[in-house]
Amino acid sequence: MCLKAIFQKTRRSANTLRVDWHDCAWSPAIVVQPPAAGDRNVTIKPLPTAPPFRHTGGRSNHPKTMKTNKKCGRWHGPGDEKPPGTDAARSGLPPVVTRRLTAFTLIELLVVIAIIAILAGMLLPVLSSAKTAAKKKQARLDEQGIVTAIQAYDQDYGRFPISKAEQNFAQQNDFTTGYIQNPQNGITWTPSSATYLSGTGFSFDNNSNVVAILMDSLAFANGTPTVNTNHQYNPKSVIYLTAKMSGWDPSQGGTPLPGVDNTGVYRDPWGNPYIITMNTSYNEQGVADLFYCQQTVSQNPPLPNAYVQSGFNGLFNPNSNAATQQQKDDYQYHGKVMVWSAGPNRVVDSGDPVTDSENKDNVLSWQ
Repeated sequence: MCLKAIFQKTRRSANTLRVDWHDCAWSPAIVVQPPAAGDRNVTIKPLPTAPPFRHTGGRSNHPKTMKTNKKCGRWHGPGDEKPPGTDAARSGLPPVVTRRLTAFTLIELLVVIAIIAILAGMLLPVLSSAKTAAKKKQARLDEQGIVTAIQAYDQDYGRFPISKAEQNFAQQNDFTTGYIQNPQNGITWTPSSATYLSGTGFSFDNNSNVVAILMDSLAFANGTPTVNTNHQYNPKSVIYLTAKMSGWDPSQGGTPLPGVDNTGVYRDPWGNPYIITMNTSYNEQGVADLFYCQQTVSQNPPLPNAYVQSGFNGLFNPNSNAATQQQKDDYQYHGKVMVWSAGPNRVVDSGDPVTDSENKDNVLSWQ
């Protein structure tokens, strides 16, 4: 775009057009149009030289206009300095921009490092909580898989996946498996296992027999034969349970890994064996777990010198008039199977459920 100023002089008068441009962002080209061909009476006067322009803000001090122009500033007379970039702008070239290279000072770097450290300190607990929550979710999924597998096995065979020796040991009681008497094998029991693992009809074995039958395993990963040799307890060779093999060998020591280890023990994300209880008594009221059946663990509220039938975690004691301690320690879950884990702290406690917090992080399949 350009602005044309035509200066013509006729025989009678001179007509001139003066241009006073107020937009500094664009400098128009002013072109003088020559006279038409054949017109000899027209003479051309050159344009008056416009005074240089200087951006100072405020009013325009053009000698004739004196108009306010806050955007472009003032016209100044000859001799005044031109604003930087004026010639480049008038020629259509972009102005030259000079940048100064900067760098962080030591104080700025220390401030940035301190901010990063504070943010990291805030994020680490959140990440740790998220990781623990993810492991609990995985443990609950594993437990539900075990419950579903046992129920399917019971539906197909009309019995639970335990060996004859275990069934004879349980007699007419419910069967609990998965406990490890030695605390070094994965779980720290408080008090010691001998204190509350003395009830008749309960197994102190790990859960390897149940897992071998459900997975139709003939031998463990270490080569030891299982109770399911020749598919003795799974004649249909149905794989009811699919579990990850961890490859961890207890004989080599170290931290237990989640999954089924080389001895057939099914462990949770923290390396704890899953505790499995089945209603081998075929009591229609429910199934009683060796640990959660205790009054000191499940009674709600935990009254030291009184007895109530309601229990924590949806458990209930069917004995309305519990005269003996055995009747008081009979909190049950209305179902056939209970599977649970000692949780992140790998500790359980048969003491007061209010004052003792070791059981609060346990992961329960019936919750």
